[in-house]
Formats: sequence, C-alpha cells, structure tokens
Amino acid sequence: MTSVRVTQTMLSSRSLAGVQIGLARLAATQEHLTTGRVLNRPSDSPTDSTIAMRLREQMADQKQYARNAQDGLAWLGSIDSTLSTMTTDVRRARDLALQGANTGSMSASSREALATEIDQIREGLIGNGNATYLNRPLFGGVTGGSQAFDPDSGAYLPTAPGTVTRSIADGVELRVDVTGTDVVGPNGDSLFDHLAALSTALRGGDEAGVDTAIERLSGRLETISNVQADVGTRYLRAEGAVDASADAVLTLTTELSEIENADLPQTIVDLQLQEVAYQAALAATSRVMQPSLVDFLR
Repeated sequence: MTSVRVTQTMLSSRSLAGVQIGLARLAATQEHLTTGRVLNRPSDSPTDSTIAMRLREQMADQKQYARNAQDGLAWLGSIDSTLSTMTTDVRRARDLALQGANTGSMSASSREALATEIDQIREGLIGNGNATYLNRPLFGGVTGGSQAFDPDSGAYLPTAPGTVTRSIADGVELRVDVTGTDVVGPNGDSLFDHLAALSTALRGGDEAGVDTAIERLSGRLETISNVQADVGTRYLRAEGAVDASADAVLTLTTELSEIENADLPQTIVDLQLQEVAYQAALAATSRVMQPSLVDFLR
C-alpha cells in the first residue's frame, strides 16, 4: 500500500494557493461591478470579444451611413430651396412676357421696363444656378470650379461634371446633386438664352419672339418641376436612410450590451459569495499556518 507523506510546507503552499485563487475571483468580480462590464480585456472571453469587435465595426459603419445621409439631406435641401426660388422667378418672367405679348399696344418705354426686369430676373437666375453648398456649386457636379454657369453669358461651364453621391447603406449610393443642364437646358437653348431672347424681343417689339419665349418658359417650368420632384424623392430616401441607420445602431447597441455589460444584481450577489468564500479561505489558512516548530517539540 502506497502512503503519501503530507508536510507542513505542502499544507501551507496549498492553503496560500487557495487564498490567491479566492482573492483573484473576488478581484475579478469587483472589477465587473466597478466597470459594469464582464468584458474588460480580450482574455476575459476571446469568443465574445470577437463578436463585440464585429458589432462595434457594424455600429461604426451605420453611424457613417447616417452622417453620409445627413450630408445628402443638406445637399438636397439646398437644391430644393434653390429650385423653388428659380420656379418663382421663371413664373414672374413668363407673366411679364404675357404682359408684353401684344407689343403693338405698348409704348417703347413700357417694353423697355419689362425687358429691364427680365434682365434682372435672368441675372438672379444665373446667381441661383451658381448657388453653393460648402463652397461647392450645387449644379456643377464634381467640377473643381466654384461656379457652374458663366456669370455673364449663362453658359454651363463644367465639361465633365460627374455626379456627387453618398453611400447611405451597404452597397447603396444616392445621388445628391443635380446637373445644371438638366435644370436650365443645354448651352444655346437654355433658360438664360430664352430670357435673353425675350428681352431682345420686348425691346424690338417682336411679338413672334415674345410668343416663342412664352412657350419655352412654360416648358422650362415643367422641367424644373420634374427635377424638383426627383430631388424630393431622393430627399425622402435620405431621410429613410437616417432612420434606418439609427434603428440599426440601437439594435447593435442592445446586442453589444448583452455581451459586454454585467448583470449588476447578479454581480452584487456573486461579490458577496466571493467575499464569504475568501473570508472562509483566510480562516482555514490561519488554522493551517498556526502550528510552529515549538508546537511539534512539545
């Protein structure tokens, strides 16, 4: 029969090891309660730490999508406001053209007054066409210039404007700009050209020219209205993307909380149990460590 000799050193070592284990458990539970988290370092749970990292990455993506959509809303909102102003100005120009349609019954000074106002409207519309957002032309696409239209001639300047897009979801790109020629028409047959022709026709008493300008302005009004409707549709998509990103972030935050955060009531109970266990280990160790050489010599 094999016998095992148990020495005082073995008892002391095992007792101290038990105390250290209890103290480590108590410290870990205290850390959970202090930080409110069960994951404070990857070694706490490699699997859960990997999941938490992926959730944080997805949250970062969703927050970026929300920022992109918010920027798109600003772009589209500025365009919509500008188009509304342009619509009002074009309607005013058409009303003036209707007033001057019967050029034979109007004096030269009256026609000149109408033509002068048409010129002012044209100048204002060119200014609206050069409206900017963050120093970038709303209707110039990705052009490096600061203006979409020539201030004098009204000619569209970008030769390859491109488009401004924002990523609002995974694999979803939303265009947030409008090409200037889609609003005012191509060079040589643009809104600004029609207004210049209308001004010339009014001054020259050209009724046919005024009638032609009225027809073209009516068509341009319809075009601007269609463009504005398209902008409104894209604006709603951007708003939906912001809401979707916010919902996704909330869901991911909840999932992350379930993995990382500690259950405070349960942690408090565990802390009390660990304290009791640690105190018991200390009491037992004190009894084991108590005998000395003198005790053995008695």
